[in-house]
Amino acid sequence: MTQKIAFLGLGVMGSAMSANLVKRGYSVIGWNRSQNRPTIATFTSAGGTLAQSLQEAVSNADVVFSCLGDVPDVTEVLIGEHGAINFAKANTLFIDTSTIGSDAAKTIGNALIHNGLRFLDAPISGGDVGARNGTLTFMVGGKPEDLQECLPLFEAMGSNIKHCGAIGSGQAVKLCNQTLVSVYMLALCETMQMAEKMDIDPQLVVDVCGSGAAGSWALKNLGMKVATGDYQAGFAIKHMLKDLRLVQEISQKIDPSQNFAVDLPAIAMAIQNFQKVSQLDDGQGSEQGTQAMIRAYK
Repeated sequence: MTQKIAFLGLGVMGSAMSANLVKRGYSVIGWNRSQNRPTIATFTSAGGTLAQSLQEAVSNADVVFSCLGDVPDVTEVLIGEHGAINFAKANTLFIDTSTIGSDAAKTIGNALIHNGLRFLDAPISGGDVGARNGTLTFMVGGKPEDLQECLPLFEAMGSNIKHCGAIGSGQAVKLCNQTLVSVYMLALCETMQMAEKMDIDPQLVVDVCGSGAAGSWALKNLGMKVATGDYQAGFAIKHMLKDLRLVQEISQKIDPSQNFAVDLPAIAMAIQNFQKVSQLDDGQGSEQGTQAMIRAYK
């Protein structure tokens, strides 16, 4: 494997994704803003090299992946005053897998391209389970030839890689995805309450409903966690609230050509419930997985 890979952001998702690249035989150097984060061990134990600085991580890389938090984080790390843009060699391909919305992706992509670099926005879906198992879905925006060049890298981390259009298109599809999964969590929580009230085994609900029209990733992977009160985070409520903020920003943006905004009452209800849980335990509820929405009903 001749491509040299840098991976910026070694949290729950990034550490597992970068570890899968190492396991496929790629040379990967990782970097995280906090050097003592426990998840880093997932990457280093797989054989990855931990960089002590952003410059060390990026300067020799052919491809730079990033898996970070909110828009300010990605902006600072990639194109900020001391960001990766200052250290990358010409024509390096940057691939951001964070969820930051189309506008931010376009801004970051344009800045990188202006500096002789390349960019794909490639947000992910599949949770920590998909990251560990290498079965993530990637929604990719950017030039098709850039995607084709690094397709084997995506295939080391995911099982469904879809080109969605120009830069920003991957982010647009991801926000549609988050709209679906957040509203589905409302239905999942209410379903498990119904099952309990009717004295039905929740595992039966998962098995039977999951085999029919109501089947979903959330029901299969989170249904029993809702039922049993397992709130360990694969995807934390604080991250979902960030994504839904981006959904709201898009929905409230007036289209000059059509002069209307999109009304999303179900999203408003999902946000209300997630916010309620996030404020529990002196604000530590935000660190729990999205399945903890059930706590809003109790």
